[in-house]
Formats: sequence, structure tokens, C-alpha cells
Amino acid sequence: MTTSTVPMITPGTAGSARSSKARAARLVQRQGALVILMIAMVVSTFAFDSFGTRGNLVSIAVQASFLAVVSLGMTFVIMTAGIDLSVGSVFALGGVLAAWGSQYGTLVAVLLPLAVCSLIGLAQGLTIARGGLPPFIVTLAGLLFARGVLLLITDEGSTTYKVPVGSSFRQLAQGELLGVPYTVWIVVVLFLIGGLILHRTSYGSTVLAIGGQEDAADLMGLPVARTKIIAYVMSALLAGLGGVMIASYTSSGVTILGVGLELEAIAAVVLGGTLLTGGAGTVLGTLVGVLLLQVIKNVINQVGALNSNWQAVVTGTILLTVVTLQQWLTKVERR
Repeated sequence: MTTSTVPMITPGTAGSARSSKARAARLVQRQGALVILMIAMVVSTFAFDSFGTRGNLVSIAVQASFLAVVSLGMTFVIMTAGIDLSVGSVFALGGVLAAWGSQYGTLVAVLLPLAVCSLIGLAQGLTIARGGLPPFIVTLAGLLFARGVLLLITDEGSTTYKVPVGSSFRQLAQGELLGVPYTVWIVVVLFLIGGLILHRTSYGSTVLAIGGQEDAADLMGLPVARTKIIAYVMSALLAGLGGVMIASYTSSGVTILGVGLELEAIAAVVLGGTLLTGGAGTVLGTLVGVLLLQVIKNVINQVGALNSNWQAVVTGTILLTVVTLQQWLTKVERR
């Protein structure tokens, strides 16, 4: 008579295995974009002679800085399980207002667009948080409103406001500190502040709690409405700041800028590991997502046989892949 030994799995062992899978899923979800970015940069450096040059890397950083500022605000909105479709139009409006205001001095060029864009964000935040309307509808209306105002003040795009030659406002995006463009320094400072707000303040904790389960956050007595309003004001304010930066960089206010920028910002945030359903994410991940998108654009430009339309094709493919992967990893993490 033979006996067989059946290995026994204790509850602790099974729980440990599940915990390990959850940690691995969480790690891939949050750091996957960083790994892809590093691989893309290494491969591109060997594949293209000009990619790893200082000039090209600085160009990538500068071009990414405008999207990065907008994406930072989008990060907080998406973390609350919201969305802001108006940032592209608000970005363009901020740029035109900055260019127009530059004739009255740098202070007006900076403060005017920030004030106007913040008011748009406040109106959207109040409508969403107090009125209970869906963010998609409200911010879509905000997109149309901002774009309409933009067309009105530029006579349907026929008027282009120029920043006066010699204006100190040009230095905001064209100047350098220690060999690094001001726009890059602005992004570094803003993301440091964003990280501190998210991880070191009660506001950041409330943002994540709302995204995780809004009803539970409300029952806990957290300031749900106020937190949402601040998130939308912050998103519009940073979109306006991005417009200020691009106006300084191009020395003009161009109405066609910002078209589709809201989709790029959403893509960067999602690529960086922030869940579209809210409740999880990091600002550093968003910065990685922005850089990954910009590296992809730069690489496509390096390949002479491909035109710029491939940027949208590649970005869309990567975004769909990442969202699908996020859904799967979330299920693994919750098992």
C-alpha cells in the first residue's frame, strides 16, 4: 500500500502569495512608464546620432515643459475621478491674453491670463462640485467657452498679438539659469510643490480619498466639494500658466495652439500610472509620462520616412495598451 503526500498550503502562505502579486502589480502600474522611458532613451541614443546630444535633450525638455505644466493640473483632477477637457482651449486663451498684456508690462502679461483662466476653472469647479453636473459635460462646455472667447478677442484668429521686442516677458521662457532654460526650472519647482501637496498635506489625502470612494469620503466628513473646486481651479490656472510660457517662448499669441492638448495631458497622466477611475497616482509618474510622449515625438522626427501624423498613431496605441494593462493590474491587485 502506498501513500501520497499532498502539499498543504497554509492560509498564511496563500495570503503571502496574493500580497506579493498585489505588490508586483502595483509596482508595474506605477513604475512601468519609467522603465519604458529609460529603454526608449537608451535605444534611441544608439539608433540616432543626434538623439543623445545636449542640444536635442534640452529641446526635448523645453518642448515637454508646456505639456508638463498642463498635465500637473490634470493629474489632481483625474485623481478625484474627474476630467478636464477645457485645458487645451484655456491654454491657448492664456497665451493670447499674455501676448496682448505684454504691451503693458510683464506683470500684466503674467497675471491677466492667470486670473481669467482661474475664473474659468472656478466656474467649472462650482458647477461640478455644487451643481452635481458630470465633469465631462461641464468641461466640454468650458472648452467651447474658452475657445469662443479666444476667437472673439482675435477676430476669429485673424489678429495675432506679438510680444514687443525687448520686452522682459520674453525672458520667462527664453532665458536660462546655469545653462538650463527657465521653463525647465519652472516645471521642476511646480512638480516639487505638487508632490508635497499630494503626499504631505491633508488636501492630497482628500483628493485620493475622493477618487477612491467619494461617498465614503463624504461620510468621513472630508471637504469633498471644496477639494474638487480647488482641483479644477488648479487645472485651469496651470493651463493658463502653460499658455503664458508658450507666449513667451514664441513671442506671440497663436490661436491654433492647444488643439488636442487636453488629450495629450490625459495620455501623459494615464501613462504615468494615475488611474482614470481616480484614487491612485503620483505627480512624478505624470512627469515621466510627459517625457515619454515627448521622446516618442522626437524619435519619430528623427526618422525621416515618418511624418508627424505617426505621433498620434503611436501615442494612441500606447495609451490604449496602458489603459488595458491598468485594468488588468488593478484586478490582480484586488484579488
